[in-house]
Amino acid sequence: MPESLIIILVAIVSVVAGGVIAFFAQRVILGRRIREAEKAAEKLISEATTKHKEMLLEAKEEAIRIRGAAEAENRERRAELQRQERRLTQKEENLERKADAIERREHNLTIREREIANTLAQLEELKQRQIRQLELISGMSTQEAKELLLKEVEGEIREDVARRIREIEEQMKREADERAREMIAVALQRCATDVVSEVTVTVVPLPSDEMKGRLIGREGRNIRALEHATGVDLIIDDTPETVTLSSFDPIRREIARVALEKLILDGRIHPARIEEMVEKARDEVEKTIISEGEQAAYKIGIHGLHPELIKLLGRLKYRTSYGQNVLQHSMEVAILAGMLAAELGVDINIAKRAGLLHDIGKAVDHAVEGPHALIGANIVKQWEKSPEVVQAIAEHHGEASSTSIQGFIISTADALSGARPGARRESLEQYLKRLEALENIANSFEGVEKSFAIQAGREVRILVKPSEIDDLGALRLARDIVKRIEESLEYPGQIKVTVIRETRAVDYAK
Repeated sequence: MPESLIIILVAIVSVVAGGVIAFFAQRVILGRRIREAEKAAEKLISEATTKHKEMLLEAKEEAIRIRGAAEAENRERRAELQRQERRLTQKEENLERKADAIERREHNLTIREREIANTLAQLEELKQRQIRQLELISGMSTQEAKELLLKEVEGEIREDVARRIREIEEQMKREADERAREMIAVALQRCATDVVSEVTVTVVPLPSDEMKGRLIGREGRNIRALEHATGVDLIIDDTPETVTLSSFDPIRREIARVALEKLILDGRIHPARIEEMVEKARDEVEKTIISEGEQAAYKIGIHGLHPELIKLLGRLKYRTSYGQNVLQHSMEVAILAGMLAAELGVDINIAKRAGLLHDIGKAVDHAVEGPHALIGANIVKQWEKSPEVVQAIAEHHGEASSTSIQGFIISTADALSGARPGARRESLEQYLKRLEALENIANSFEGVEKSFAIQAGREVRILVKPSEIDDLGALRLARDIVKRIEESLEYPGQIKVTVIRETRAVDYAK
C-alpha cells in the first residue's frame, strides 16, 4: 500500500479514537457533576428542614409569650374593674345617706316654714291692731300719715339738695375762675409781642413841592393816569412836601404808594412810565404778600398751608382794625391759642392753625357779604382738611349755633390780643367814655343794683335786685339792654351782656 494512504488511515483511526475517548471522558465528568449536585441538593434540603423546625419552635415560643402577656393584661383589667365597682358601690351608699339627710332637712324646714308663717300672721295681726290704735289716737288714716311724712322728708331733702348744689356750683365757679385766670396769665406772660402795632402808610413824602406839579402833569394827565391805573385817589393839597393816598382797598393803596415812590426816585413821570411803574409795583406787592404769608406761617410753626391761604394771609399785612395790624393780630392769636391749648391739654397744632387763620375773612370781606368769621370759615373750608379748624374759625365770635373747646380757645385768644394795653389805637378818654356809657345804659333800667364794664368794654355784668326782678325778668332785661346798646353806642366787635340775679337766704341760730 502506498505510504500516504497508510498515513491517512492512521490519522482517521487517531481521530476516531480521540473522539471516543473524549466522549467517555465527558460522560465521566457529567456523572461526577450530577452526583455533586445531588449531594448539594440533599444538603440544602437538610438545612431547610432544620431552619423550618427552628422557626416553628420560635413561633411557638412567641405565641406562648403573647398569650401570657394577654392573660396578665386581662387579670389587671379585671382587678381594675373590681376596684371601680367597689368605688361605685361606696358612692351609691354615700348618695343614699345624703338623700336621707336631705329628706330629713326638708321635713324640718317644712315644719319651720309653717312655724314662721304662723309667726308672721300673728305679727301682721298685731301690726294691724297697732295701726288701728294709732289711727284712733292720731285721728289720721295710714295714707294721710304717709303723705304727711313724705312731705316733711321731701322738704328737708330739697333744702339739703339745693344747699349742696349751691355749694358745689360756687366751688366749681371758684376753681374754674382760678384755673382760667392762671391759664390766661401764663399765656400772657409767655406771649411777647410789640406794644404798638404797625399801621398802613397813606402819606407819601416828597423831596420838594416842585414834585407836586410834576405829579399833576400838563392839564392833570399824570395824576389821572396814576388814579386810573391804581384805583386810588391822590390828594395833593397845601400840606408841604406830602401827598395823601385815599382808597378803601389797602392793597390798591399800597400799590399806589410803591409806584409813587418809584416814580419819584426815577424822575421820569408821564402816563406810559406811570403804567409801567404801577405794573412793577403790583408784581412787587404780590410777591410781598406771598412772602409775608409764608413768614407768618413759618414764625408760628405751621406747615402745609395751601398757597391761596398763604396769599390771603399775606393780604392781612395791609389791613388794620382800630389801628391794630390784622396780620400781627392773627399771629398773636395763634401764639396765645397754642399756649391756652397746651394748658387745657387739647391739640396745639389745630389751635395754632385756627388762630392764624381766624381773621382771614377780613382779606375779602369788602367783596363778600356776611360776618368775617363765617366768610373766613367758608374760605378755609375749601383748602383745609381739618374740620376742627374750620369750626373754630366760624365760632370765634359766637356767631355759630354751638361752640367747641377750640372755638372757646380762639375766642379767648382773640379777646386777649385785642384787649391788651397798646394793642389798639384808642385814646384813654374815648375808652373811659365808652365804659362809662355802657355802665350808664345798664344802670338806667329799673331793678339794676350795680353794673360793671369789664374786658376792655367787651362785656357788661349787671347785678339786679332779686326782690324786684325774677328769672324771666332777668332774661327780658338782658335783651332790652342789648337793644339799647345797639341803638345808642358805636363799638368794635360785640359786647356780651350778663345779668346776674342772686338770691340770699339768711337766718340766725339762737
